[in-house]
Amino acid sequence: MGFLEKFLTNTPREASARQIQGGFDTLTEDQLETHLNISRYGSFKLTDAVRPSYNLDVVPSAGYRKDAYNDKETGIKIPVLMAAASKEILLDLFIDLLDPLGQEVDVVLETSHERNPGSHQDLYRESMDAPVLKSALYDFEDLLLNDGCTGIAVLNPRIPLEVQFDEHKLLIMYGQDLWPFENILDDYRVNYSESIKFITEAEHVHSSSDEHQDSFEQMKYRLGIED
Repeated sequence: MGFLEKFLTNTPREASARQIQGGFDTLTEDQLETHLNISRYGSFKLTDAVRPSYNLDVVPSAGYRKDAYNDKETGIKIPVLMAAASKEILLDLFIDLLDPLGQEVDVVLETSHERNPGSHQDLYRESMDAPVLKSALYDFEDLLLNDGCTGIAVLNPRIPLEVQFDEHKLLIMYGQDLWPFENILDDYRVNYSESIKFITEAEHVHSSSDEHQDSFEQMKYRLGIED
């Protein structure tokens, strides 16, 4: 499958992406293929999972910023760190960000394969040894980095802390005490920026394939997660 077909195959997820892309509508096929083949912006390299809008409303870059999530049910305000990192270090960084969670974690696999536009399914596994999880994640590196329909969240509800590696390949950390994550981001030279914008804050397209969907099913089995 060519790179262009990988982004624009006629699946529900890709149809959704096509509907929101706006700025792509007037492009020739050559212009579109050229844009989708661009993976590097300065020193920042994207995975194959997602591409920004043609007019680059947001130019992909590395960095992190602080935010907050307001839980509507409890009224609690939860601090959040949101980060983007270049492909070369992305999986290693995610693995290291799991260290503050401890030796036993819960896992949530997120998939939008064969889902209605704008929806996804969460698959939950409780009480998994962190070293076993990390080993499995490295074995599915291609899926985690390059499939725009796969995400994963790892959490320890007893602390509580959570690290999410979403389908846009952004890293999102939740918890009342986030300084351990900031130290790890600093070690990887992913710097703090109040003004950074992420690819989710503008039009973008996702990529997936039948091979990635099959790999997702294999990872589900490997992690002991059932529908």
